[in-house]
Amino acid sequence: MSDCELCASPGGEIVWQDDRCRVVRVGGAEGLAFPGFCRIVWRAHVAEMTRLDSADRRHLMSVVFATEAALRALLHPDKINLASLGNVVPHLHWHVIPRWRDDSHFPAPVWVDAKRAAPPRQGPDNAALAAAIAEILGAEASGA
Repeated sequence: MSDCELCASPGGEIVWQDDRCRVVRVGGAEGLAFPGFCRIVWRAHVAEMTRLDSADRRHLMSVVFATEAALRALLHPDKINLASLGNVVPHLHWHVIPRWRDDSHFPAPVWVDAKRAAPPRQGPDNAALAAAIAEILGAEASGA
């Protein structure tokens, strides 16, 4: 769908992908304010989880959970926020957002006004993040 933002573009810098979904790093102000902020985007234009069959739902959530685990291992945040809203862009995607107690919005959601300035933080290297995601998914597939 050419009028869908996530059909027309990757939605960020692609870190990892397969034939069903992609993990992208969020850029711009959001990416700077929340280093490591990723989106997992379903390739096909689907708006709701229940539109996927059970195998696709499991796969998508495995990628969401692998991304969360990889970010936790690489960044050691105080919390990870997971969100699937799709109100503005009705294309199935999940937000995986590392959070720290001293970030600009904590404990509020990242989409509200900032409460304070945040200390500078470096996000993970994309290659390291991709390798960590692939390793976690590989271990899951092998039953480890």
